[in-house]
Amino acid sequence: MTRLTDLEYLKLNKFQALMYKLKLFFFAIPAWFAKLGKGILNFFKNCGLAIKNEIVDIITTFTKGNWAVKLSFLIFGFGNIYYGQILRGLFFFLFEVIFIGYMIVPSGGLHWIGKCNFFKTGETIGTVQGSMKYDPILDTQYWVAGDDSVKVLLYGLLSVVFIIAFIYTWRLQVKQCRICMNITASGKKVRSGKDDMKSLLDDQFHKTLLSLPIAGILLFTVLPIIYMVLIAFTSYDAKHDGYSNLFSWVGLEHFNELFNFGVGGLGLAFGEILSWTLMWSFFATFTNYFLGMFVAIMINKKGIKLKKFWRTVLVMTIAIPQFVSLLYVARLFDATGILGKLLLELNLIPQSMIDANNLSLWSDPTSARILLVIINVWIGIPYMMLMATGILMNIPDDLYESAKIDGASVWQQYMKITLPYMLFVTGPYLLTSFVNNLNNFNVIYLLTNGNPINTQIGTAGGVSVGSTDLLITWLYKMTLNSGDSLYYMASIVGILVFLVVAILSLIVYNVIPSTKNEEDFK
Repeated sequence: MTRLTDLEYLKLNKFQALMYKLKLFFFAIPAWFAKLGKGILNFFKNCGLAIKNEIVDIITTFTKGNWAVKLSFLIFGFGNIYYGQILRGLFFFLFEVIFIGYMIVPSGGLHWIGKCNFFKTGETIGTVQGSMKYDPILDTQYWVAGDDSVKVLLYGLLSVVFIIAFIYTWRLQVKQCRICMNITASGKKVRSGKDDMKSLLDDQFHKTLLSLPIAGILLFTVLPIIYMVLIAFTSYDAKHDGYSNLFSWVGLEHFNELFNFGVGGLGLAFGEILSWTLMWSFFATFTNYFLGMFVAIMINKKGIKLKKFWRTVLVMTIAIPQFVSLLYVARLFDATGILGKLLLELNLIPQSMIDANNLSLWSDPTSARILLVIINVWIGIPYMMLMATGILMNIPDDLYESAKIDGASVWQQYMKITLPYMLFVTGPYLLTSFVNNLNNFNVIYLLTNGNPINTQIGTAGGVSVGSTDLLITWLYKMTLNSGDSLYYMASIVGILVFLVVAILSLIVYNVIPSTKNEEDFK
């Protein structure tokens, strides 16, 4: 496609300019995917080169290192102690002792890894099945506990993580021993343990500050995600709870089940819910954004009185807990709610409409979805209004005065000054708001609980499919509202939600001007 020059573009009318931008967008899609594919290939290529360089470096270190460096390949921290870094060397040695001790004790790492039978399709996670035994003396049955698959998988995963940490620490201390050897060979002095402690409060203070947050992220974010991914490859559900009945590895069986687009399959349900989830997130994000901005502009407009009063009234929706307000609004639009009774008292509807539940706006999929977006606007506008108020006050008045002198209308001022400024500043907020709405559990669950039931699909995999269900509420139904408690399927849905959010976030984050052209902001 031939690109227009700036002068040629300015000669286009509004419709032609819009069509030109659309053409640029669609023509850029193949190039973007090609760039993405190239980036993925480069990533794996760089990973391969990094691994190769590490292996070469390890071999070089062993062949050219002295006896102390070579011995540190076997005894952690020996080289550090040899070169005077006693505190660091003892730390490495203690780590090695703890690792070996944990791995070889009867209920240690090797024990749990062996019980996990990682990715052996058909093998149970755990080897001892709990069972009922009969006591002839007491003439009663009692439960003899066996392995718990949930705990076995968790301890096995932690053991694998410990092994990875051991390998990393081994590589780190070997590299440090080589550095100490080179420093000593050059006639310089190696830093002592006291110097190391001082550096942690001086030039290395950032590492000290980041150590706890990074540990928290690994422990409470990364490990649960990995555990969830592992659950997706198992038969973990109510029938195989891991305690009374061990669950096993099933490979990709459940992934095939999710993408089964036959009658009663989960594929149709997943596609329907995913499309509504994206649609909901789009409308919930941009209605709040533009209407909240509009309210902020109106309140900040010169001549508007009682500005503090209007802001306070809108902020009241934030002050009231959503649990209370959403349940109240749900009842308000129900068949037997205040709205129905009011219409009945005014003789505008017959009693039969309420008896037949024909009045409820929640019973029709289209009206329920529209009502959800409207109620979400009522909840979300105040947040955007407060944010937009602060940003609008920072837009220089000179821009508007110059625009008025040039004869710009109010709409032109908004499109050329206000909106670009707002989008530039609030681009990251739009992204996070879109992601939050993808997982907006409260609004959907408290207002409709995912209802009404999708009549075209009904149930899939034993789980009811609602017309207003998001992926997050459907996941909730699979685990808590389903008799089978399909934890494995919920894990798969969680993985797919993560992928959708991650891909959209990466694409948008690299496109928005806030991050792409940050230096252009004035």
